[in-house]
Amino acid sequence: MKLYNTLTRKKQLFKPLKAKTVSLYSCGPTVYNYSHIGNLRTYIFADTLKRALMGEGYAVKHIINITDVGHLTSDGDEGEDKLEKGAAREKKTVWQVAKHYTEAFKRDAEALNILPPKKWTKATDHIKEQVALITALEKKGYAYEGRDAVYFDTKKFRGYGKLTGQKADELETGAGTKSTRRKKAVTIDTEKRNPRDFVLWFKRVGQYKNHVMHWPSPWGDGFPGWHIECSAMSMKYLGKTFDIHTGGVDHIGTHHTNEIAQSEGATGKPFVRYWLHGEFLGVAGEDKMAKSGESFLILNTLIKKGFDPLDYRYLIVTAHYRAKITFSWKALEGAARARKNLTALLEKSYQEPRRSPTAQEKKRAAGHEKKFRSAIADDLNTPQALAEVWAVAKGTLPARTKKKLIKTFDAVLGLKLGDITKEAIPEKIQRLVDTRELSRDRKQFTHADDLRKQIEALGYTVEDTSWGAVVRKK
Repeated sequence: MKLYNTLTRKKQLFKPLKAKTVSLYSCGPTVYNYSHIGNLRTYIFADTLKRALMGEGYAVKHIINITDVGHLTSDGDEGEDKLEKGAAREKKTVWQVAKHYTEAFKRDAEALNILPPKKWTKATDHIKEQVALITALEKKGYAYEGRDAVYFDTKKFRGYGKLTGQKADELETGAGTKSTRRKKAVTIDTEKRNPRDFVLWFKRVGQYKNHVMHWPSPWGDGFPGWHIECSAMSMKYLGKTFDIHTGGVDHIGTHHTNEIAQSEGATGKPFVRYWLHGEFLGVAGEDKMAKSGESFLILNTLIKKGFDPLDYRYLIVTAHYRAKITFSWKALEGAARARKNLTALLEKSYQEPRRSPTAQEKKRAAGHEKKFRSAIADDLNTPQALAEVWAVAKGTLPARTKKKLIKTFDAVLGLKLGDITKEAIPEKIQRLVDTRELSRDRKQFTHADDLRKQIEALGYTVEDTSWGAVVRKK
């Protein structure tokens, strides 16, 4: 399998540290509001990667964090704490807000058929580990204390900014890179030795003197910066060096750049071997979906409009994870229609009489599987893999062979196509369906309509598709 590594800016053959196990960390949600569908695209990508690795025979140790403290309204070091902002908006405690939106995110993930991680890790449950990591950085000369905070000294870390392919003095101050495609206005913290330095620990003074979530530390009562949590938790559960770290492209220039600096500064070892980033989901007139804009759509909005969450997953896998998608209701309607047609086609195929495949059909089936696996092994080329699903569904392989292939493919794509089963149709109903099909072929539509009513009176429905009639029990 070859994966595009943001660190090296090229596709690389994937080889894990351990022969049979992959260590995988995904940046999780900041739980102050619902995750919008752009956020959820990133988790579908990470889930597809995980499923693909499992399909290659690996056991995957997957960690997803929950950010429930320290993430300010800027991805740098400015603004309100997002949890406190959410609590003020909803007139609840920060703990209530975090619990509510954590549960909402997990429901969304389940609805999208995203496999749960080995462990969910909360930032507030790992304050001790974050303090220990900052202490280690301080002892090695990478951290310095100011009046309001403890900072990471980026000039001390050779190679700062290597994830972006830029030198440190070319990076935007505080946040933003070429990868984000946007420049952000930031306020310069005069206590920083260098504008690109970032906060490891906020003291409970000044702007944050009334911060609700706070813990004791060697530098005084306070709370961790956003970046330190992912380093502390990923290394606790996956080791000082691990295989893969995923996230959105907006994390490249600030969050993931800072993770590398603080992790490698503390351990002296390479932090992550393969960095994978998913592109934005755009909307008309905007590069990406954002919670601050009118384009903020959540999964429940799609559901209320009559869409199945898997319609959205289907839409996402029609594009490569490193390609932008522009969301529209028309595009989602097309995805829903395609998924319904694919399901109907498979249901029709599985109603065919069982028979064993010929030697030639076995060879064709092996060819389909090889093409599918080759597509996925080429940096998760889901559009090409999905095309192979359709090729099998439309083909003439025996039902049992077809179903086995689709189940194998769907284990990676996660569209629940493998759950489609052959429904036992009574012989009497099948005779009526066959007669109706013959009447339709002869353009005897009145007779065909009478037969449909007889079928429905007996407790079954018949749906006409371009591939034939699909019969279901009511």
